[in-house]
Amino acid sequence: MTYYLYHIPGKKIGITKDLKKRVEEQQGYNEGEYEIIMKSDNIEYISEQEIYLQKLCGYRVDETPYNKLKFNKEENDMNINVTEATTTFPCPVNKLKGQLMDNMGMRWITEHGEFMITKQSIDWVMRNVQVSRYNSERSYVYNKAFARFYDNHVTHDLLGGNLADAHMRDQYSLNGHVTRTGGLAPTGMKERCCDEPEFAKRKCDKNDCKNTSQFDLIRQWADERGLYEKGDPKTQALKLVEEVGETCRAILKEDYDEVIDGIGDCVVVLTNLAELMDVSIEECIASAYGEISSRTGKMVNGTFKKD
Repeated sequence: MTYYLYHIPGKKIGITKDLKKRVEEQQGYNEGEYEIIMKSDNIEYISEQEIYLQKLCGYRVDETPYNKLKFNKEENDMNINVTEATTTFPCPVNKLKGQLMDNMGMRWITEHGEFMITKQSIDWVMRNVQVSRYNSERSYVYNKAFARFYDNHVTHDLLGGNLADAHMRDQYSLNGHVTRTGGLAPTGMKERCCDEPEFAKRKCDKNDCKNTSQFDLIRQWADERGLYEKGDPKTQALKLVEEVGETCRAILKEDYDEVIDGIGDCVVVLTNLAELMDVSIEECIASAYGEISSRTGKMVNGTFKKD
């Protein structure tokens, strides 16, 4: 969890976990009207600095240090209930988004991996949450679906897509890797280099091997999870049909964000399917383009018809 010590000149010094929500939306200040003094993962240290600077600059001094506030105490995290199948939240659907926003950064472990509350994951939860069949004051999501959401979106996040949290993009720009929770990837991960044998076909500037392609990022992600070692082309082909169906539904609903996600998910699956068939996605694209590059025809009812 990253905490920001911010300064509104002539007004106050404070701490927040979410500058946009706290300073811009709630207090009404725009970028440029406040400054970040420091940021830290150590809540005790940054709380001490807040009190010290409030006194030094003559601002109102908080009676209770930030780290002692009720909502910052670990025991006041949402009392979620995790089973093998579901994560249940202790509130009805109509109050869930606010509860999640108040617990930004909270993590928990399931059979399907570690999850974290971020702006992006909140969006997914609110689209997929169900009312508990036993208690209408509780709501839940399926862990397997939640895990699949993270897996399908990791490349989108790495590339800074419109749904990616700024924090996740910052983590990638600083560290080069993102995990399900938006933090550091396992230490075994490394950047692909064009000198590695499995990437020998890829054209790359030998003086700048860090310019890894988006397809390489997808392959690295899949390889780290054993998809190429244990994956099945038939399963990936069925997965592609599912992703295409979701994309079509998003187009019919005119849901722009979901269309972007759907197209991206299709590309991820196609990339992995190609690898499982012992060919690269780049070769497939080159082959297809070679076929269509000199093709002639005309548009008929919104579709290009070749001569």
